[in-house]
Amino acid sequence: MTIRVLLADDQALLRATFRILIDSCADMEVVGEATDGAEAVTLTRELRPDIVLMDIRMPGTDGLAATAAVCADPALSAVRVLILTTFEVDDYVAQALRSGASGFLGKDVTAEALLAGIRTVASGESLLSPTATRTLISRFLATPAPGARLAAPEQLRVLTAREREVMALAAQGRSNEEIAEKLFVSPLTVRTHVHRAMTKLDARDRAQLVVMAYQSGLVQPPPPAQDG
Repeated sequence: MTIRVLLADDQALLRATFRILIDSCADMEVVGEATDGAEAVTLTRELRPDIVLMDIRMPGTDGLAATAAVCADPALSAVRVLILTTFEVDDYVAQALRSGASGFLGKDVTAEALLAGIRTVASGESLLSPTATRTLISRFLATPAPGARLAAPEQLRVLTAREREVMALAAQGRSNEEIAEKLFVSPLTVRTHVHRAMTKLDARDRAQLVVMAYQSGLVQPPPPAQDG
């Protein structure tokens, strides 16, 4: 299957560079380009790409509002948003993840990492590095914006004890392989538990499951580091 990608960035040179890189791969293609958030939403509804590579900071309607619009549209539930940002960890990225983005990449990403990131998100996984995840959670995700809470503690009652355990470990930034090693099960079993938890909680993907784990209180954020 060919991964269909929509580019949303106001910098023409960057879009051209990404297009050349993506179109050079046999398993993916650029199906459209948007110069701002409003155009990104319109083209997403028209073209139904698999992935929207979304810059956060754009004139007019920014990538944050566009991400929220795409992820809130039931007709676009199969579309995944991958955030591009100059700063790997900031409040805008946190808001985008709360809105349903599947992960993020820095604009200084290598060609190999960009292509690997697109493939990862297209496969249904999230793109959250453990270090960045911990920083995001400790600074932003555990304290939701007004009206942005995704999960209350009682919602997690639909999960089995093992599903809650796996969800908590995933929220700590652990990979399926690391969780499998800790619980003495196979990575496939871990993947099954993750997907069952996502289905029961109506989470778009693993990234949103991570946000829910902290906002419901299943996992507590680490205490801030003390200077000195």
